[in-house]
Amino acid sequence: MHDRLEAVEGRLAVLDRMLADPAILADARRMRELSREHHHVNEVVEAWRAHKKLLADLESAREMLGENDPEMRELVRAEVADLDRQIADSETALKIMLLPKDPYEGRPILLEIRAGTGGDEAALFAGDLYRMYSRYGERRGLRFDVMSMSSVNPGGSAKSAGIKEVVVSVTGDAAYNALRFESGVHRVQRVPATEAQGRIHTSAATVAVMPEPDEIEIKIDPNDLDIQRMRAGGPGGQSVNTTDSAIRIVHKPTGITVQCQDEKSQLKNKDKAMRVLKARLLEREASARHAEEAAERKAQVGSGDRSERIRTYNFPQNRVTDHRINLTLYKLDQVMEGDIEELVSALLADHQTRLMAAQGT
Repeated sequence: MHDRLEAVEGRLAVLDRMLADPAILADARRMRELSREHHHVNEVVEAWRAHKKLLADLESAREMLGENDPEMRELVRAEVADLDRQIADSETALKIMLLPKDPYEGRPILLEIRAGTGGDEAALFAGDLYRMYSRYGERRGLRFDVMSMSSVNPGGSAKSAGIKEVVVSVTGDAAYNALRFESGVHRVQRVPATEAQGRIHTSAATVAVMPEPDEIEIKIDPNDLDIQRMRAGGPGGQSVNTTDSAIRIVHKPTGITVQCQDEKSQLKNKDKAMRVLKARLLEREASARHAEEAAERKAQVGSGDRSERIRTYNFPQNRVTDHRINLTLYKLDQVMEGDIEELVSALLADHQTRLMAAQGT
């Protein structure tokens, strides 16, 4: 591990020189990639230098164990024990930093939430999930912009109506890391407001997290697109329902269909629809390249049936359970207000542990 860390330190010097190169400064895409790498490498180097200082402090402390003063020796033993603990923690942190980086880390994402099994109750739960993620995003400093939304109760506000489907652009450096493990079927158990006899119903919603591709990652032949212009449906402000501003795009080779109608401008709706289409095509390509990951994702997302789930939200017991890591928390009320950091952190820790086990570290 030490040799790898020394190599990383050397890479930092190389990156410093590259980022000062006028040719790279003129290439926005290359500059963005190198700046992202520099940020990560610099964090690793700072942690490595702090680790080396701890090792030097430990060596100095051990040299003092030969002191004749018993009281001094006891103080030194306590310092050595404390340094041993800090060094162990530092080594674990460095191992995590050296894990293979996810290629989508640092990307903006599209978050898609769809009502699954359960009718109107599933749509209400999809709306609850949307609010949960929105509030979590506020805590993490993420920006949420609605790309498209289909509501069960169109007269309600975006955050109060039941949702058939919503696609949201999430931006911010931590967008992908914060939500990457949320893909899958989310099951809810509660008494619907319309249930007169107080019986608990089970319904489901699906969540998909799709990294947005870079400009050169997805090339689309205009001849492969069937672009349809139409009048937007649902409630409308000025011009929304009076002009053909809605856009539906069908990607003929794959059959993927995207529709956007939330903007008054046809051009803005088309731009949003193309972003969603590219994200879905990138996800499709990634699944084709990684058949094993594709099978895992299918098991997670599935069809939205209540029997397939990654997480259960039980309102009567104020309980949320993530079935992938067997974690149960009795604070569902807080979770639905956006306090999902404990779930996110536990899923990340499990992922990192599996990666380290695979590497034998």
